[in-house]
Amino acid sequence: MAFVSVGGLRIEVERIPAGVPGRPALVFLHEGLGSVAMWRDFPARVAHACGCDAVVYSRVGYGRSAPLEGPRGVRYMHDEALVALPDVLRAAGVVRPVLVGHSDGGSIALIHAGSGNPVAGLVLLAPHVFVEDVSIASIAAAGRAFARTDLRARLARYHDDVDSAFRGWNDIWLHPDFRAWNIEDALPAIRCPVLAIQGADDEYGTMEQVRRIAAAVPDTDVLELADCRHSPHRDQPEAVIDAITRFLDRLTSSPTMSRQ
Repeated sequence: MAFVSVGGLRIEVERIPAGVPGRPALVFLHEGLGSVAMWRDFPARVAHACGCDAVVYSRVGYGRSAPLEGPRGVRYMHDEALVALPDVLRAAGVVRPVLVGHSDGGSIALIHAGSGNPVAGLVLLAPHVFVEDVSIASIAAAGRAFARTDLRARLARYHDDVDSAFRGWNDIWLHPDFRAWNIEDALPAIRCPVLAIQGADDEYGTMEQVRRIAAAVPDTDVLELADCRHSPHRDQPEAVIDAITRFLDRLTSSPTMSRQ
């Protein structure tokens, strides 16, 4: 574990050296309550299975990174995708990565790629491109659990400032202004291949999320997993790792990869 300074703020970073020649680096973007530690061993398993170096980091307000300095706005994922992520990539020395994003991280990956930044591919685990009623209902339920159950104590093991991490995510998603949040306008500009993985039992979103991605981005593979909720990499890790490995094999064998 190490730290880099991005915009004067401390960012927690883990590097996994597993790359072989000709394979892009993987950069893991966590969910709305995630962190480096909450990925557990999944990034290392993927990196070694695919023969790729990997970078995992905790966004500001999460894990051991600098605390959040104020409430998040509706465009907080745009801020991460267009300002913070490019700085992290430069600090890590990564060019044209494959972004592996879970939930909010998947949305950040889409915004980043859809804004013309150099990306070799996207692996999206339960991404969001618009707000659904099921998302709001589950996020509201999480807020009640944080106040009434041991959820706060469990999350505190992974975040230096657990209240800031939770409130920064929960409050903005439940703000009335956030109901209009939608990033579908970024999708048509995405030129890299996409692997979109969605659990059939996801309590935070439906298959319509990845259907809209596939409709707008021609080179999209969609994988729906049965017996799988909002974290495919935890509920169905073998299926997810196998799918990512096959995606990377296809990506690196493509004659157009070097021209993208």
